[in-house]
Amino acid sequence: MPQGSSQRPGRPHHVVVLVDEGVNPFEVGVATELFGLPRPELGRTMPLYELTLCAPAPGIRMNHGFFTLSTAAGLDAVDAADTLIVPGRPDNVVPRTEPVLAAVRRAHARGARIASFCTGAFALAEAGLLDGRRATTHWRWADEFRALHPKVLLEPDVLFVDGGDVLTAAGSASALDLGLHLVRRDHGAEVANSVSRRLVFAAHRDGGQRQFIERPVPDVPDASLAPVLAWAQERLGEPLAVPDLAARAAVSPATLHRRFRAELGTTPLAWLLGERVALACRLIERGEDRLDVVAGRSGLGSAANLRAHLKRVTGLSPSAYRRKFGHPVGSRPLGDVGVERGDRRRVRRRTDSAAEGTPGPY
Repeated sequence: MPQGSSQRPGRPHHVVVLVDEGVNPFEVGVATELFGLPRPELGRTMPLYELTLCAPAPGIRMNHGFFTLSTAAGLDAVDAADTLIVPGRPDNVVPRTEPVLAAVRRAHARGARIASFCTGAFALAEAGLLDGRRATTHWRWADEFRALHPKVLLEPDVLFVDGGDVLTAAGSASALDLGLHLVRRDHGAEVANSVSRRLVFAAHRDGGQRQFIERPVPDVPDASLAPVLAWAQERLGEPLAVPDLAARAAVSPATLHRRFRAELGTTPLAWLLGERVALACRLIERGEDRLDVVAGRSGLGSAANLRAHLKRVTGLSPSAYRRKFGHPVGSRPLGDVGVERGDRRRVRRRTDSAAEGTPGPY
């Protein structure tokens, strides 16, 4: 998968957040949390990211004047960005200023990776980065976006769209999904899982999941999908299929499909396949180089299936994924993340508390 980043070797990946007038503070906070905090639990000498906030003027007021950004770099900071993040703001009819749009265009032309959070997609579209490309934004402003930017291939029902060098996230909470997706692209599944645990957030929700679901909090907790999800996650290496999940949930496959769509915004088969690919990634990262073993333990069946699904999801072959994210055999810097029973208990607790946050397809 193309990284769309101009990162230079020997230093952390430099993330720059463009804080425009009226920006939503939540999304600025998401970027700060994901890319600006140290991660001593990873045991790395070099931080994952270097973060800079930049603004078109001093004293930028955020949405409704709740916060004012008093110290930030100027817009020239985008010239050093490996990734430029553009958060959203609610007044989308008001055009962005030309210096802001020029900074976005300049970063993209230089080869930086560009990501928008929520209605930040309006700024990317105004800068001309999204014409003829797939993109998303908050569903509430989808009609307004289409009217202003008819050349963009808007997908209003997904959490985020990864276009390689340009990525767009939907609602504010989807910024966390896209941010963790970027961490996963840059550093692999193990590191992304560690960051998500620190956030107490779902390790992964697929970008193709719906922005909103019919029943975010089940009326009857015992009737939620959490028990069957936890049961399946313990048995990914077994020949599980949708009828097995339905039998475990004591419902018909059709009913299970409806419940997955209602509670998770995805299908049982897509969820099961996503969990297996995610497990395969973690096994490769830990140093397992026997593809038949990885395929068997993850439930993907054969090395050919493993290659096909890993390539589809990550854009990398198993060998390329190992070179990018792998650790020597026996080296487990983050522990047995997400596979051992203790981690499954954490997944179960998290799923019980918020069915919407259950990890979707990797």
